[in-house]
Order: sequence, then C-alpha cells, then structure tokens
Amino acid sequence: MNNIRKGDMVKVIAGNDRGKRGEVHSVDPKNGRVVVAGVNLVKKHQKRTGDVRTQAGIIEREGPIDLSQVMIVCKSCGKPTRVGFTFEGGKKSRKCKKCGQFID
Repeated sequence: MNNIRKGDMVKVIAGNDRGKRGEVHSVDPKNGRVVVAGVNLVKKHQKRTGDVRTQAGIIEREGPIDLSQVMIVCKSCGKPTRVGFTFEGGKKSRKCKKCGQFID
C-alpha cells in the first residue's frame, strides 16, 4: 500500500516549488514519481496532428516530481505529516502521525 494516492492533498518539501500545495493527479510507484496540480509546470511545444481537437502551440502542463519531495497533508489538522498504517476491522488504513486521525 502506498503512502500517497491519487486525489490526496500534498505539500512540496524540496525543490523549486517548495511550499506549494496541490492535489495529486497521478502516481507512478514503479518509478517513484508523482504529478501534482500547479507544481513543476513545464512548457511543451506541440504540433497540430491530423486530429482537429488537438491543441497546437506552446502548452503548459504539470511534470512529474520525485515522490520523496512531497508530503501528504492531513485533512483534520491541516499539517504535512508522515503516514502510519493500522489495521481496523481486518482492513489496512492510513493514519496521520501527528494527530492520529485516519486519512482514508
């Protein structure tokens, strides 16, 4: 079970975007990368293809950052925290290390 999942609110703790918060769009656990909304914006030069719906020009989008550069933000206390795991009723769930509330 991963500490960070799609839809979680995270805070960037290292790099150029340190201090920014955003929602996780996607997680790549194999490569240890995560895409966060509004963080690590990169410009991509895209040509028009045969499809009419394709946007051409310079497109700004989020790039992946390393999983170790983000920390999950607890919903109840609102602080970046580490994640603990606990078994409740035969089900593994994530828990905030600072306040003890369940994240899931």
